[in-house]
Amino acid sequence: MNDFLLEDSYEQYRSVDLEAKAASASPYDLVLVLVDGLLDELARARGHIEGRRYQQKGASLEKCMNILNGLSSALDFDNGGEVVAGLARLYDYCIYRLSDVSVTLSVEGIDEVIALVGTLREGWEGVNAARKAS
Repeated sequence: MNDFLLEDSYEQYRSVDLEAKAASASPYDLVLVLVDGLLDELARARGHIEGRRYQQKGASLEKCMNILNGLSSALDFDNGGEVVAGLARLYDYCIYRLSDVSVTLSVEGIDEVIALVGTLREGWEGVNAARKAS
C-alpha cells in the first residue's frame, strides 16, 4: 500500500474520531479537542518540513491556521475582557509565525508555536478541571 493511501485512510479515521468527540463535548472540552488537533497537525507539519514534503507541509499549515482562526472567531470579546484580548493576540501571533514558517521552512518557528499552544492547553485543561470540580 502506498503512503498516500495510508495517509488518506488515517485522515478519514481522524475525521470520524474528531466528529464523535465534538458531538459529545462541552464548549470547554471542544476547545481542548481543537487544541489537541492543532498540536497533532503542528507535529505533522514539522515532519513534512523535515521530510521535504512541501505540498503536505502547506496543507498541514493551512489546517493549523484554520484551527487558530476558528478558535479566535469563537472568542467572546464582549464578556471576556483582557483574557480574551490576550488570547486573540496569541492566536494572531501563532498565525503570523506559521505564515513565516510556510516560507522559511523554519522548524524552530513551528517549535515556538507548539510550545505556546502547549502552554495554552495546560491552562485550558486547568480551567476545565476547576469548572468540572465546582
